[in-house]
Amino acid sequence: MQPDPTVERIRRIRHEISEQCGHDPKKLVEYYRKYQQKFSRRLIRKPKIVTTITSSSSR
Repeated sequence: MQPDPTVERIRRIRHEISEQCGHDPKKLVEYYRKYQQKFSRRLIRKPKIVTTITSSSSR
């Protein structure tokens, strides 16, 4: 299988971000939370799906 340059770039950047956080999972999560807040208006949210349950009586 041939390497995908886009996937390789994403992996490299993720590793660099992890290095900046000292490979500490807690710091990494905090980094991504702050990043998410910074760009929250750009995020696409899943629409809420509302389901209703109805009962039917058979005679």
